[in-house]
Amino acid sequence: MGMFNWPAITGIQGFPQLAEASGYGLNFDILEANLVNLVIVIGLLIYFGRGFLGKSLVKRREDIETAIAEAEANQTKAAATLAAEQDKLAQAQAEAQKILANAKTNAGKAKEQILAEAKHEIQRIKDAASQDTTASQERAIAEIRQRVTAMALEKVEVDLKNQLGNNESAQRKLVDQSIALLGGNS
Repeated sequence: MGMFNWPAITGIQGFPQLAEASGYGLNFDILEANLVNLVIVIGLLIYFGRGFLGKSLVKRREDIETAIAEAEANQTKAAATLAAEQDKLAQAQAEAQKILANAKTNAGKAKEQILAEAKHEIQRIKDAASQDTTASQERAIAEIRQRVTAMALEKVEVDLKNQLGNNESAQRKLVDQSIALLGGNS
């Protein structure tokens, strides 16, 4: 049973008149209440457990303090790393903008150079085409002259044969005139 008795208990051992007088009472039987046993167990736990429990609590406290210090160091390190990486990012972005600006400038220069070369090439091709056209025209004119000359000579030969072939006196007269034109007398 426990240390305290409630009204359902009919009496206290050794003192039956107290139980009848009031509804409540104390149980003074030490063996039944286990008060001594509890005091002994609690005393032993305090005596032997104090060192172990104290050491455990101190170790736990040191572990927590170490973990907090490490977390603070990691936070400081992470903040420094973040700042360094943000600086690197800003430098990389500035470098990228510089490269982009240089690329645009170089592209503009290359475009102007290509356009100038293309204009020069177009002019050269036009000049070459013009020269080819002029040369072709001159060749065609020279060829036409040769054909006209050849045709004229053929016609003259045919006319001369027709005129001279029938008449010998006309042939002599033509020969005499030709010699006279050349500066000789016959």
